[in-house]
Amino acid sequence: MTQETFYDEVGGHEFFARLVHRFYEGVAGDPELRALYPEEDLGPAEDRFRMFLEQYWGGPTTYGDTRGHPRLRMRHGPFAVTVDMRERWLRHMRDAVEESDAAPLHRAVLWDYLERAAHSMVNTPG
Repeated sequence: MTQETFYDEVGGHEFFARLVHRFYEGVAGDPELRALYPEEDLGPAEDRFRMFLEQYWGGPTTYGDTRGHPRLRMRHGPFAVTVDMRERWLRHMRDAVEESDAAPLHRAVLWDYLERAAHSMVNTPG
């Protein structure tokens, strides 16, 4: 008997694709946060974030297979992540989580992780 993962419980790939797409809609409309994304098209960042979340929550290991260990702080090191940028990121992520079709308990678990991860990414005062 295989134990169902969080990834399975929330709806798998389709859930994470909708969640991350909604998040990046917010990023695209936030000029200050958008400036942290060097690529002209947010599509590649959207794909990377979706693959990361899918793997983290028990889905396919595509992120690790293609990019290696996440090393989140190291990967974000080249970008000035301030408290303001963290709050902007969290605002758009909160909108995406709250608008998702996940059950309240799943939203709470997901939000707890995302909020802690965002706090750990701050690397620049101000």
